Amino acid sequence: MRVVSWLSDCRRHPLATHLLAGGAAFLAYASMYAFRKPFTAASFDGMHFAGVDYKVWLVIAQVFGYMLSKFRGITWIAEMQRQSRARALAGLIGFAWLALLGFALLPAPWNIAFLFLNGLPLGMVWGVIFGYLEGRRGTELMAACMCASFIVASGVVKSIGMWLMLSHGVSEFWMPFVTGMLFVPPLCLSVFLLERLPAPSATDIAERHVRVPMDARTRRAFLARFLPGMAMIVVAYVALTVVRDFRDNFAAEIWADLGLGGNAAIFSETEVPIAVAVLLITACTMIVRDNLKALMLNHVLIFAGFAIAVFTTWLHSRGLINPLYWIGGSGFGLYLAYVPYNATFFERMLATFRVTGNVGFVMYISDASGYMGSVAVVLVKEFGGMHVSWATFYADTVLTLSSLGMLITLVSAFYFKAKARYASTPLALPAMA
Repeated sequence: MRVVSWLSDCRRHPLATHLLAGGAAFLAYASMYAFRKPFTAASFDGMHFAGVDYKVWLVIAQVFGYMLSKFRGITWIAEMQRQSRARALAGLIGFAWLALLGFALLPAPWNIAFLFLNGLPLGMVWGVIFGYLEGRRGTELMAACMCASFIVASGVVKSIGMWLMLSHGVSEFWMPFVTGMLFVPPLCLSVFLLERLPAPSATDIAERHVRVPMDARTRRAFLARFLPGMAMIVVAYVALTVVRDFRDNFAAEIWADLGLGGNAAIFSETEVPIAVAVLLITACTMIVRDNLKALMLNHVLIFAGFAIAVFTTWLHSRGLINPLYWIGGSGFGLYLAYVPYNATFFERMLATFRVTGNVGFVMYISDASGYMGSVAVVLVKEFGGMHVSWATFYADTVLTLSSLGMLITLVSAFYFKAKARYASTPLALPAMA
């Protein structure tokens, strides 16, 4: 009862509501990572299947399932009703956890299929959680908190996974299931809090426009209106996702190449400062009330993120900074570009053009394409005859794809600026029948 009373008090204070929602979203999405990322902390040394490293098969299987989940989410998330969210979260993560049990019980290599099943529902979790947050004046703050979990949780759950193996003798195969079990209570708490958030106020709707489910006709109208811009966003986001996901999935191998493997704390030591910095920078965009100016500011942050990743990688290639600063600096740049897409870019885009719809649809088009690119790059690395180290491949990928991302981000900024200038009247997409 005390919790319910406290929540009622928070509703009368917008900032308290935003912080509560952001914290709950952070906890919910961080908990999801406990069911997705712990296995990447294990190296599965000496294990191969069909002449290919066993862990590479695991990464490909999970990311492929995650990618298919993103494609399904394009329509499923766009059409989701508010009252279905809690039940959806329970079903999605419960299915993923059972898949980790199958991964532990079945012997290799047959358990590879369970990593595919594990990834299959998890790609839709972001859209369910973000649906609680969008369309509010404080969306930037709340979403920045949620997106900080991308950075912190990945490192933390890998550190926990390695700690379970090194300190408690949990096997590489049982470790992902046990790690997920530790995060069931915080997941339940976070969903309880999110379910009790108030709906967007009249002031929220006036500033950010109404957010509603989108049927097929509404989605087609949106794409017809913004196709060139969406094409540019997708290409930039694919480049970004490929590099960020590679860094995340093969962090253990990259650190080992750099002579810093076997340290359970290294994952968290680099990621926590990045998360704090990116959270503060992204949340500050909430101060900008003008939606078009905020959309342009998002372009600046994305461009700067790509540029930082390129610059720190160039410095390391010249021996001017050590590996810790390189991985930390490039990671900061990649997340500085990545988080705006997931937190504020599409939020401000819909508000700028007064679009009647939701962020989930446009985000999942980008995400599905991004993870398709991620799968393709891992396949090229392993099967394309590229006999280079993980660290070298990461450096080359950062330089190439981040440079491409900088160019496309510039063109995208000009496109949306021009489109806003020539939009004579607000245009709402057709309402659902």
